[in-house]
Amino acid sequence: MAPPMSAPTASYPPAPPRPLLLALAYLAFVSLGLPDAVLGVSWPSIRHTFALPQAGMGIILAASAASYFVSGLFVGRLMRALGVGMLLVASTVLVTLGITGYATLPHFALFLMAACVIGFGSGAIDAGLNTYAAQHFGARHMNWLHAAYSTGAALGPVLTTALLARDAGWRAGYAVIAALLGTLALSFVLMRRQWDGAPGASASTESGGAGDVTPTVGALEALRRPAVWLQLLIFFVYTGIEVSAGQWSYTILTEERGLGTAEAGTWVSIFWGCLLAGRISLGFVIERIGPVRLLRLSTALAVVGALLFALPSLPPALGLGLLGFSISSIFPALMSETPRRVGKDVAAHAVGFQVSAATLGIALLPSLAGLLGERFGLWVIGWQILGCTVLLTVLHEVLSALADRAPAPASREVMAPPVAREK
Repeated sequence: MAPPMSAPTASYPPAPPRPLLLALAYLAFVSLGLPDAVLGVSWPSIRHTFALPQAGMGIILAASAASYFVSGLFVGRLMRALGVGMLLVASTVLVTLGITGYATLPHFALFLMAACVIGFGSGAIDAGLNTYAAQHFGARHMNWLHAAYSTGAALGPVLTTALLARDAGWRAGYAVIAALLGTLALSFVLMRRQWDGAPGASASTESGGAGDVTPTVGALEALRRPAVWLQLLIFFVYTGIEVSAGQWSYTILTEERGLGTAEAGTWVSIFWGCLLAGRISLGFVIERIGPVRLLRLSTALAVVGALLFALPSLPPALGLGLLGFSISSIFPALMSETPRRVGKDVAAHAVGFQVSAATLGIALLPSLAGLLGERFGLWVIGWQILGCTVLLTVLHEVLSALADRAPAPASREVMAPPVAREK
């Protein structure tokens, strides 16, 4: 029988991660982030090329988000059918083809189709890598992997801006990113068997393979577990907080509180900078204090940071900086805890569902903030963010009470029987 799930820390990998796979995972997370923030910089040029209204960006984002959402729902099944290695190969090829389409396609309808291809491939890569990392790399590397994603997201606009400044055109930026992703796809092809372990070893977690990553039961079994639903709600609320604070803070500071453009932009940069710094620095301590304790501390501090930001009389950097730093480890720590909390047999399904729930949070909660801001005034957005941080804290405490103190069911047994372990 599996031991009770009462320990406050996550289960760590049974063996050190394979160096080549770890390096490739870091490269993959950087590459995943590269195209995500480029659209905002390229949009004026894209809009001019296709003669689009300003609302056209929303159509592109909606198409990409919808396919990303669908991908997350099916990634567990795809992982069972293809294995982790081939899933990463196929998904990276799809993203490369989609970015190449951005760089070459002459009609906006085809451009939208490319956005759907990118969204589907990115969702599968995101879920596949997070599932593997949660079971093989540990909480520390999970934190740093998401810091690598943030680094890629910061480098993408820098690359595109440099090319636009040299009159290379917006398509050149996507062409460079497509070439980088093509190199990543080739790396995944060469390493595809490594993700699934050596032949005959996939059943043993000690082999360092991915046999314990591929789900052994169907998606419906995952949806029968209350911990899975709680995790979905938490990811939905968390991404809504992050994106609402990151996207609406500039408008609040300039139009509601009367700050200048440069000053408001600086405070927003502090928010994103603290989020990146938190993921890097907290990676050094997460395995010492335990992911659960860090999550509890982070959610509590997020409430304080959101409250400080909602109060207009206080310096914006105080609230935004604390909020960005405190939420920085929530997403990666939750991912690293997923196999232990929901069961390794359904972890791949759960991670895929969590990616989809996070996409919904990005789409719906910032939109709700805009509607509330239009109806009652921009000041209300800060209080909505505060309310979401309180809800996030409550949901995590409920999840901890359910998953961290209850004995694991037989279907979550993670230790192989002695005969299987000796093979």
